Amino acid sequence: MEPENPKGYSEPAKASWPPTAIPGRPGAHLSAAQPDDAAPSLTGDAPTPGAAEAQASSVLENMPDAESTQGAALLDALHGQIAQFVIPPSAEALDAITLWVVATHLQPAWQHAPRLAVVGPAKRCGKSRLLDVLTETVHEPMLTINTTPAAIFRSITEEEPPTLLVDEADTIFGTPKQAERNEETRGLLNAGHQRGRYVTRVVGNDHTPHKFATFAMAAIAGIGDLPDTVMDRSVVIRMRRRAEGEKVKPFRSRRDIPALHDLRGRINLWARPLLEEAAILEPDMPVEDRAADTWEPLVIVAELAGGPWPRRARVACARMVAAEMATEEDHPGGARILADIRRIFAAQREVDSLSTEDLLHHLRQDPEGPWAEWGRGGLNARDLGRLLRDFDIRPGNVRMADGTQRKGYTRNKFLDSWRRYCPTVHPVDPRPAPDKG
Repeated sequence: MEPENPKGYSEPAKASWPPTAIPGRPGAHLSAAQPDDAAPSLTGDAPTPGAAEAQASSVLENMPDAESTQGAALLDALHGQIAQFVIPPSAEALDAITLWVVATHLQPAWQHAPRLAVVGPAKRCGKSRLLDVLTETVHEPMLTINTTPAAIFRSITEEEPPTLLVDEADTIFGTPKQAERNEETRGLLNAGHQRGRYVTRVVGNDHTPHKFATFAMAAIAGIGDLPDTVMDRSVVIRMRRRAEGEKVKPFRSRRDIPALHDLRGRINLWARPLLEEAAILEPDMPVEDRAADTWEPLVIVAELAGGPWPRRARVACARMVAAEMATEEDHPGGARILADIRRIFAAQREVDSLSTEDLLHHLRQDPEGPWAEWGRGGLNARDLGRLLRDFDIRPGNVRMADGTQRKGYTRNKFLDSWRRYCPTVHPVDPRPAPDKG
């Protein structure tokens, strides 16, 4: 029984995403300039992709299929099984989940262990049901309900790490007090993303120091976003409640687990002989830096399987990473303040500086922004300074167009942070040519 879903729900939303990265030229794929006649926007909307982005997107979507292997058929079968029980937010998310599950069977080959962050805004979004399916299909599942960090440390081996499955993560990280009590668990999830990161604990009556391995793939489900350090190491699946007319097959252990176990066994038999090949593959990635580290195992699985999967993996990677970048820019503070200030300088035709008073006025005038309702009376100079201090941006005396000096911010102090944290908002270079009057 296949799910009956409204057509529009699982279709990918139209969005811009980073074009294919150019090896040896970090950031080059993000430097395409906007059309000269593009009007700056203060609404918070991302600019229309330029010709370079559109061309790169077309390249990804039009990649020819590779020669199929048994792995492609197994991925198709797993894809169909998962789709019976849950409705992910997009076709790309379902592809990512499928590839992540198979990647757990090749953990000894990976340098990085991607997390699968299964998050949703409320209860009954299918998060726990997805974890039910993952439990029966991933390699060596280890449920961590009421499990102490010490027990998890002792369960992870370098030769054959388990796959950690963490449900109701909001009860671990949901409040500052909960997060403080579970700091060791967060440290484990962060350190375990990269091979070779250990924790040292004393053991035995003589308190002998002992190093414990942390490297293991993990699926983490909860209401609301996980801590930023965990989200940054994750393939993020943002689940939603089923709409009217969307149907899934109820999960029944006695009926459904044997078929899932049979499929898990066949996936493992196909994958294990490919460990050495998987360990040396370095595929071209459509993203860079930590996102590339996180998604590389999924793309390698797709390369080994062949068929349409290499294309589908890269499209999923590019679109989902871009969606998370946009989400990050929408959060108050952090990249959001940088992105909104970038739009203001663009709307002011790239002036050399803006006074603090003018900058705050423009921020609070943005109907889509959080700044008018920030604190008791809207964002003030002290709050703005505190938000920007994390990026080493501080106010100073600036000269205005009328020749007076006021406290404010110069454009060149933002350039490096704009390139690093919100490169998709408006290109930083080149600056527009001055009007000829």
